[in-house]
Amino acid sequence: MPQLKPNDVQILSIGSDTTVIRSRTWNRHKFEIEYALQRGTTANSYLIEADKIALFDPPGESFTEIFIAKLKELIDPTTIDYIILGHVNHNRSVTLKALLEIAPQITFVCSDIGAQILQGLIKDRQLKIEIIRDGDILDLGKGHQLQFIPAANPRWPDLVATYDPASYILFTDKLFGAHLCHDYVLDEGWTTVDEDRRYYFDAIMAPNAEQVEQALDRLQEFKIKLYATGHGPLVFYSLIPLTDSYRQWCEKQKAREIKVALIYASAYGNTATLASAIAMGITKTDVRVDSINCEFADPAEIKKLVAEADGFIMGSPTIGGGAPTPVQTALGIVLSTANQTKLAGVFGSYGWSGEAIDMLERKFIDGGYKFGFDPIRVKFTGDDRTLKYCEESGTDFAQALKKSLKAKKHAGQVDARSDRTAQAVERIVGPLCVLTAQRGELNGAMLADWISQASFSPPGLTVSIAKERAIESLMHVGDNFVLNVLEETKYQDKMKHFLKSFGPGEDRLKDLDTKDADNGCAILSDSLAYLECKVENRTECGDYWLVYAVVENGDVLNPDGNTAVHHRKLSLNY
Repeated sequence: MPQLKPNDVQILSIGSDTTVIRSRTWNRHKFEIEYALQRGTTANSYLIEADKIALFDPPGESFTEIFIAKLKELIDPTTIDYIILGHVNHNRSVTLKALLEIAPQITFVCSDIGAQILQGLIKDRQLKIEIIRDGDILDLGKGHQLQFIPAANPRWPDLVATYDPASYILFTDKLFGAHLCHDYVLDEGWTTVDEDRRYYFDAIMAPNAEQVEQALDRLQEFKIKLYATGHGPLVFYSLIPLTDSYRQWCEKQKAREIKVALIYASAYGNTATLASAIAMGITKTDVRVDSINCEFADPAEIKKLVAEADGFIMGSPTIGGGAPTPVQTALGIVLSTANQTKLAGVFGSYGWSGEAIDMLERKFIDGGYKFGFDPIRVKFTGDDRTLKYCEESGTDFAQALKKSLKAKKHAGQVDARSDRTAQAVERIVGPLCVLTAQRGELNGAMLADWISQASFSPPGLTVSIAKERAIESLMHVGDNFVLNVLEETKYQDKMKHFLKSFGPGEDRLKDLDTKDADNGCAILSDSLAYLECKVENRTECGDYWLVYAVVENGDVLNPDGNTAVHHRKLSLNY
């Protein structure tokens, strides 16, 4: 494994009196679904030095020491007038406390909800806080009349964007970001980060598509030349294309017919982390998920969401041996609103016990609801396997919901095989293979036959992966996989094995005879041949991803055998 660079801080002037301070890590930053591509990240802070001095969004705990050291090289911290917080979280509080130790004169600028969260995190001192509302202006002098744009959503109910008319910069915080680390500050060569931006959106913005779209509407009022993002490259060259993409992605989410309500509270951010992973799994299946944080939601909003949804999932931390009051209030609304035909789900995190999760499960059982996945109980934060389990549980939930609704919708209709076009599509055949993938401690495997050679130099192939496949999350650019070509006289047992249903997180390769390839993925010992591949690109094609990969190594294990070919019976199923 290559040696990773140590964390560092990168500084660049980006506008009139304005500097970006990028805290960088090439390592996996957190065990959250948004970081799952494991390409590092940057925590972008900003400094405006006008008549008054404002610091935007200091980074989290892992960067506290190096950030403050670099900040002292730029400026005397005792001259800072304001710290502007696009959002407040527990991780950022460590750096804020450290700054207060050396600069107690600082006034925090944030939303009303942000102020509540901040005061809950820093209880040992009297804070100077200026609460900002829509339309407020903070004059730093020299034309820097900062304007504030609320962009709240269930995951970040305190989220605020800030516009500086002196430089035409919009400080976006969570909007338009990406989790990757490289030496570029701006987005030159921006098409190379398209996948990272789309993944970031799907992971944390898609469940909040309605609120994101409202924020996009507000941005049309401003002349903007640069998005100063909270993570990843700053957006300059691709400002218009990325804005248009966000709009398209939001509209696509909102247009989905089947809807799941995801309702939760999160004391320390752990339950919210699980909620994001579950939402990601649902989103992959072309089902809409609408998240709502019941700590900050109006009861009427919860009732409306549950009434419109086809299924619902509730999550709660356990505090003092039970669920917090907002969860109990939301539970009463759900039980009085959702009929018993709606699919249910339960999840949560805990420290010493899990009574809140047990209570939710018991209430839904007593109410006669069916569950889309087994209740998820996670102690503290979990790890990559936990997130993968939550993601696959979300996918299972959505698939069960789709299957149920489809059965009702198509009851009594003519079988799809009567359609002549469908019958013609069925005649397309492909080699029967088992695709295996590995990333860190995570592995996956699937039966595949939508495979074709795509290039000679370098040798390459394409494979289609359904968006809702568990292995899909291990098939991004840079990931490795092995394509095991099955033999026509030995494929039946493998086909039977991989066509069965697997539970969330279940090892697809258990009880199979395998060995490790050079790229770390599994080779099935009785394969006809195998190809070791690296993903070079992927393109969205309806409900599938078309993955192009370069073949780096391979071998024929049985020169006398023939390739198994899959003749499908239905063109509408894989």
